[in-house]
Amino acid sequence: MRVLVVEDEQLLADAVATGLRREAMAVDVVYDGAAALERIGVNDYDVVVLDRDLPLVHGDEVCRELVEQGLPTRVLMLTAAGDVSDRVEGLEIGADDYLPKPFAFSELIARVRALGRRTTAPLPPILERAGIRLDPNRREVFRDGKPVQLAPKEFAVLEVLMRSEGAVVSAEQLLEKAWDENTDPFTNVVRVTVMTLRRKLGEPAVIMTVPGSGYRI
Repeated sequence: MRVLVVEDEQLLADAVATGLRREAMAVDVVYDGAAALERIGVNDYDVVVLDRDLPLVHGDEVCRELVEQGLPTRVLMLTAAGDVSDRVEGLEIGADDYLPKPFAFSELIARVRALGRRTTAPLPPILERAGIRLDPNRREVFRDGKPVQLAPKEFAVLEVLMRSEGAVVSAEQLLEKAWDENTDPFTNVVRVTVMTLRRKLGEPAVIMTVPGSGYRI
């Protein structure tokens, strides 16, 4: 899942981004509304965590722009205002969910995951294919009933491949879904991660390389 965090309190924004990355999400961070619109115009995001009171361009305008473009991106709006009227107004603008500050990080994670599930076709909560069982919510992976310990990026890559349901996923698509925009697209990070993932999943290999196209399970 790829997430954009838009929050002008930089310490909070960076803390949220760090926490989401630990949950195997690819996260970009910006600190004002103008930068948010720029990123949205370049990258595809599953979820935008959007502070309402932003400098340069207000969060409401960012939300309206997402709605007007008809993007499948879901918006989780954050604000220090906790009145019901404020929450209702945010939802009427086009936000998909609303979380007042201060918030429990566990709730933020749960809401982001729930919104991310709504950007794609419905799939079972537990993903199973070729003897692999992956639980996105508990971040657990089993191969033929045995637990497999994966690093966050390995888990993210495996989840993208599992969700493709046998379709080929290109290296570029894996970069887009499992890494943030600070990753050099010309590095071999995808190939190295897939190699490590294959080793951890064991034999027989289930991640196949499709020459010139990408990878599939």
